[in-house]
Amino acid sequence: MADKVLIYSRFPKTMMARFAERFELLDTGGKPAREVFPADELGGIRAILTAGGTPLGAEAMDLFPKLGAIVCYGTGYDGVDLKVAATRNIAVGHSPGANAASVADIAMTLMLATTRRILIADQYVRSGDWAASKQSPMMRPRAGMSGRRIGIYGMGEIGRKIAARCAAFEADVGYYSRTRRDVPPYQYFQSLEALADWCSVLMIAVRAGAETQHAVNADILKRLGEDGYVVNISRGSVIDEKALVAALTDKIIAGAGLDVFEKEPHAPDGLTALPNVVFAPHLGGHTLESHAAMQNCVLANLSAFFEGKPLPYGVKSA
Repeated sequence: MADKVLIYSRFPKTMMARFAERFELLDTGGKPAREVFPADELGGIRAILTAGGTPLGAEAMDLFPKLGAIVCYGTGYDGVDLKVAATRNIAVGHSPGANAASVADIAMTLMLATTRRILIADQYVRSGDWAASKQSPMMRPRAGMSGRRIGIYGMGEIGRKIAARCAAFEADVGYYSRTRRDVPPYQYFQSLEALADWCSVLMIAVRAGAETQHAVNADILKRLGEDGYVVNISRGSVIDEKALVAALTDKIIAGAGLDVFEKEPHAPDGLTALPNVVFAPHLGGHTLESHAAMQNCVLANLSAFFEGKPLPYGVKSA
């Protein structure tokens, strides 16, 4: 008999196909588990597969008295209450670095599209304005990448890959993270404020959590200045979206590139109405290679758990 795994978040069935070959999947379809399965069946669940941003706290864990493992599909695990999991001896796993290259690629895409006004340029061509030699203030020359100061907030695996890509574009790279890394020649700053004062593009690649909630606030945005840009491929919670709307509307900063939002999948109307913002629907890690790597981590974690072994890609308890 195959081991049972509860699919706690909503995932496309194609993404679950490899897991169905090894485990018996109980798929909630993203609905509350108690609405889909009877209490006695939930009571026997030992492992859960979830999206890292899906809230999973004490009340939810109460539904699964035999729960021993929470495995997150992807790098993030900010939705899981690690302290509660630790007190209940529930192992938490994720897929560290599995999608880092793909996310770094999207960060660069958003930065280039935003700073070079690619969407506006695309419309300039499609509308016939270019052919008609119609002048547009939005098409005036912009600063390029060579010599541009790129600040990276968070120098984990994704941050390091962003830094390497920026360096290849001949940009100057600086960073701030909770821990100073051995990553020469990138310049380290003692605070996020100092980094924002220095850079013209702020790349957000920090892990989400209570300590980073709204870390990029009105003050940080003001420090970027009227020629500054912010790119977020981390979690929407890191930016104060109200402050961001105000900064963009009042031209305190020049633009933003966003792959994540505070309340996904809903981007605030105040942002979507602005021409100086480029959006993506949280697709940073959405490549064939990233999904294969993340699935490998999930399979390894679940297999180890049911074999009574430590999770090879476990999250350290808070």
